[in-house]
Amino acid sequence: MAEPVVRDPEVPLEKPRPATAAAGRRGPRREGAAGGATAAAKAPAWNLEALRADLHKALRAQHPQADLTMVDKAFDLAVEAHATQVRASGEPYVTHPIASAQILAELGIDPVAVSAALLHDVPEDTEYSLADVEDGFGPEVAHLVDGVTKLSKFSTHSHEQQQAENIRKMFLAMAEDIRVVLIKLADRLHNMRTLGALKTEKQQRIARQTMEIYAPLAERLGIWQIKWELEDLSFKALEPEAYRELAKLLDTRRKGRETYIERAIEELRPRLEAAGIDAELQGRPKHIYSIWKKMQRKGAEFGEIYDVYAIRLLVDEVRDCYAALGTVHALWRPIPGQFDDYIAVPKNNLYQSLHTAVIALDGKPLEIQIRTHAMHQVSEVGIAAHWRYKEGSKAERDYDAKLAWLRQLMEWQRDVSESDATEFVEGIKLDIFQDQVFVFTPRGDIKDLPAGATPLDFAYRIHTDIGHRTIGAKVNNRLVPLDYRLKNGDIVEIVTTKGEHGPSRDWMNIVRTSHAREKIRQWFKKKDRAENIVHGRESLERELRRLARTNVQTIGLDRVADVARTYQHETLDDFYAAIGYGAISAQQVVMRLGVLDDGASALPTIAPQQPARSGGVRVKGVGDLLVRFAKCCHPIPGDPIAGFITRGKGITVHLRSCPTVLNEREVSRLIEVEWEAAPAQTYPIAIRVEAYDRTGLLSDITQVMAENKVNILAANVGVSQDHTAEVVMTLQVASVAQLAKVMSRVEQLKDVLSVQRDLG
Repeated sequence: MAEPVVRDPEVPLEKPRPATAAAGRRGPRREGAAGGATAAAKAPAWNLEALRADLHKALRAQHPQADLTMVDKAFDLAVEAHATQVRASGEPYVTHPIASAQILAELGIDPVAVSAALLHDVPEDTEYSLADVEDGFGPEVAHLVDGVTKLSKFSTHSHEQQQAENIRKMFLAMAEDIRVVLIKLADRLHNMRTLGALKTEKQQRIARQTMEIYAPLAERLGIWQIKWELEDLSFKALEPEAYRELAKLLDTRRKGRETYIERAIEELRPRLEAAGIDAELQGRPKHIYSIWKKMQRKGAEFGEIYDVYAIRLLVDEVRDCYAALGTVHALWRPIPGQFDDYIAVPKNNLYQSLHTAVIALDGKPLEIQIRTHAMHQVSEVGIAAHWRYKEGSKAERDYDAKLAWLRQLMEWQRDVSESDATEFVEGIKLDIFQDQVFVFTPRGDIKDLPAGATPLDFAYRIHTDIGHRTIGAKVNNRLVPLDYRLKNGDIVEIVTTKGEHGPSRDWMNIVRTSHAREKIRQWFKKKDRAENIVHGRESLERELRRLARTNVQTIGLDRVADVARTYQHETLDDFYAAIGYGAISAQQVVMRLGVLDDGASALPTIAPQQPARSGGVRVKGVGDLLVRFAKCCHPIPGDPIAGFITRGKGITVHLRSCPTVLNEREVSRLIEVEWEAAPAQTYPIAIRVEAYDRTGLLSDITQVMAENKVNILAANVGVSQDHTAEVVMTLQVASVAQLAKVMSRVEQLKDVLSVQRDLG
């Protein structure tokens, strides 16, 4: 018997070459396709027929009349095709596609997609091709398998470019057939369940990607049971000590918690019955990551988190939800600010429920969720509920509504297809994976926007032309500034002008959605080139003065021209124009110019020339080496980079596009390096604000810091005889980008004259 091949789920195998004519046959074996005895015999240590029976049971529960012949046929081919492969854990590899198929079956996905899940690794890793799959199972299964295969192919570009490409693939696949992504989610969930067999570094890389992309994606699709499990498994890999500590706390207090929940239910049930409400009451499962996240966000101890004690009420009708809420609030005092009505205003994935928190027995906080049985089913499986209903039903219409955000994303993705990869990834995280607010048009239509969105974001969401012609906004029939932060339930009306009008450059600092920012950028790009050049030059001068207390004349045009070439601009005018219409950030250019290494800050992005051990860069395959950043190109985190072995000085890190690297003849001294995902660090930076003195000035400045999550370490305020105030503050920031952002926001405050770094 041939040696088993250890199959890494994250690394595609080289396509095996058939050893014999029999092994090299094309297409799935036709004879005995519905049977499993021959296939099962290849892995006697595993009861494959028991796994097949479990799969049948799950499918029959949701699709009792379905013909499962194709599923059996796919099961047998998967067993045969993966017969010589094992996982890193030592298990037969075929247990992975079977487990992925089982997850989909339990969600209620149709047998066609379950068959595709069984075969999703076959064309990539075995002797069978996609054509074989299509011959044996038809074009629909082959299309799904091909979609999953494409999602599995990783780019060889830099980290951000790779992530951007994979996200693009993900959403393109979703636009064509959402089942492709559901298979990928099932695949990822089983890989996360069996992550322990991999090396720690790889566990953390996979877990980080899962936390950033796959768990939020499951949430946006409303598949909460997958979302919670992905988060807990990722948290376990990324923060093992915190995970163990919380798990131990939950386990230690489990008996007391269960007793408390039983007592609360016993007290609440007769009140509901007296009100004529037929309700199913149950304790709500606890998710370790969500508890930890709330503890971090609120700076709270374990016992202060409301959903440590939680009850779920399931009722038959919507009216019973509100009646039950009244009964709960009559029994126990509600906690202010802890009520959410997701029935009247559903989440963008159509999640519906009432959430409240009360002070219940023994003075302990208790969270209560109230929803109908139908709402609960959708809350568990989200978009997967689409396959549990007949076409044309309300669920069918809901399915279209669920994907409205996807269509918006694809429209924006086409707009920025040539933009920076980092911007694309960050835009996705902001627009798609962030908490949402739900607001209304004057006609009552609901629009979902990222938390922190403004009326300008709303205007551009309605239509680009409305955004460009905006001159004001009303929220709840009252005039508000354009940087007003929208809240759930706001009714937003945009005031526009009929004549020719365009956005203000200041709007780039006001809008929160990447869609709006890109539309504004496009408008300025098409605008007069001469104006863009002037604005770009002024923006760069302003950021140099503000961040480094210097200017272009001091630095020299040759140095600016060198940096311009790293952005693929041969002339300074082209470079300034790109800054002017927003394609290049002036703050990023300041970092590339290398003028911030004045000792005023320890920020690594501020001092890229400064030698450091590792410096946020990992040398592949080599131990701890001295790493320096090249002065010729000044790479910053996220840039595509290459290493050059410098005799006696360790590794010098250059941009891949740097002429020094491209022209280097000693290829043997080039080494592959990559940016290291280092833990977040913060650094003290001093800024000086000059403004006209007025009541509330300091309060407004500190509010900006709070909104941008910047801590103030120290502050000193002085007022001169001419009533001008000088505020010197020491801030705790994580990057130059964050520093530049808060300085820009402070500069926009009323009566503020200037904001600069205080270099002492």
